[in-house]
Amino acid sequence: MDKHKPGSVTLPPLTAGPHQRRLDLVTIIATLGGLLFGYDTGVINGALEPMKADLGLTATGEGLITSTLLVGAAIGALVCGKLNDALGRKRTLTILAVVFFVGTIGGVLAPSLAIMIPSRVILGFAVGGASVTVPVYLSELAPTERRGSLAGRGELAIVIGQLLAFAINAVIGTVWGEHPGVWRYMLAVAAVPAVALFVGMMQMPESPRWLISKDRRDEALAVLMQVRSEDRARAEMEEVEFLAAEEKETHVGGWHDLKVPWIRRIFIAGIGVAIAQQCTGINSIMYYGTQVLTRAGFSASAALIANVANGVLAVIGSTICLFFLMDRVPRRKLIIGGFIATTTAHALIVLAAFLLPEGLLKAFVILFFMVTFVFFMQLALNIPVWVIISEMFPLRLRGLGMGICVLCLWVANAVVAFLFPIVVEAVGIVGAFLVFVVLGLIAITFLKVFLPETKDRSLEELEERFAAGQFT
Repeated sequence: MDKHKPGSVTLPPLTAGPHQRRLDLVTIIATLGGLLFGYDTGVINGALEPMKADLGLTATGEGLITSTLLVGAAIGALVCGKLNDALGRKRTLTILAVVFFVGTIGGVLAPSLAIMIPSRVILGFAVGGASVTVPVYLSELAPTERRGSLAGRGELAIVIGQLLAFAINAVIGTVWGEHPGVWRYMLAVAAVPAVALFVGMMQMPESPRWLISKDRRDEALAVLMQVRSEDRARAEMEEVEFLAAEEKETHVGGWHDLKVPWIRRIFIAGIGVAIAQQCTGINSIMYYGTQVLTRAGFSASAALIANVANGVLAVIGSTICLFFLMDRVPRRKLIIGGFIATTTAHALIVLAAFLLPEGLLKAFVILFFMVTFVFFMQLALNIPVWVIISEMFPLRLRGLGMGICVLCLWVANAVVAFLFPIVVEAVGIVGAFLVFVVLGLIAITFLKVFLPETKDRSLEELEERFAAGQFT
């Protein structure tokens, strides 16, 4: 078979058939990892208060339970980036399903803080591992034309998981609210999708691109034949094989490759966009939204109800992004536009908090701008950021690159989440959101210089273009 450079041959068009349905099934099973990610990060919002009373937690213990999951997630992202390359995407996700289950059961049965903290770290490891494995797995199985929407479904699953956590907490809290161990029921729900992920992944194929990187050509072609028409599968094999052979000749695949200017630039762009996403303060809103609304003027009960709007708008924004924007709007344009929108929303929150008198009008105006921020965040900065960092790295550096980017994302998440209530306490809403305005302006400037475009190009063609210095 003659080998052609990626992008030099027009791929046969996608066709309907059993292979498309098989790909959709693979996507559903893999995105259970995203659902677990969302549920396990969102459930603590409702579970923490009864947990604090039942376990006799101090303020320090409360903070540890929240933050240790993020620490575990940072570790999981880094470790699983390497596991992806060593064991494969499928096996890593199967292992993570077991870790999700163990961490969940450990938290449910924890009699004290001493047992709860390691359980949260274990659960966080699974969350971080899923955050780096699911998008890579989906992007490598997806055809170029559908890669944005399919890879982005993992991020939609995350916000659906968070919304489910809020809703399930509300139902369980209403039915068993007087029970001192009600928080255990809230945590236990996560065991169900963990089991489903394990059973489902046992039946799913491995990433064909990973198989080719391990010289398992026949297995890779067999996988592509499951999720593509035969002519399309053979054409994609040709592209991937060409690039894998080139990589072997140039010894791509380790830390030493950071000496190569174009690879170093891709790493800087990936790390930068990952950190910038967290510097919008999105998780501060998801973790502390109720407290912000209380400070804005809502009563405690009204703030709890109003905060559900953040979850609803997150799902709406992600759905619009996934089904109407991801495969139509260039990634770079969407992300930079998203930062402009979220930074503007932060500035409007600052103005409302500074200019409006205390009262219900001020509370509702801040709520409006807050949910507007969440909407634009999920519309343009959640799914697109995760998709672009899963696309931009060379095949043999994809696991490592994703691991480092997501590690930086989780560290930034932990730092912002830890500092946000302290800053609000010290300088109020105006000062806290003014910080986000400044960070947003810095992010916009950085991304205009460094962020590449990845839309409408195969993963192999992207690598060829980046190596040639073509980033837009």
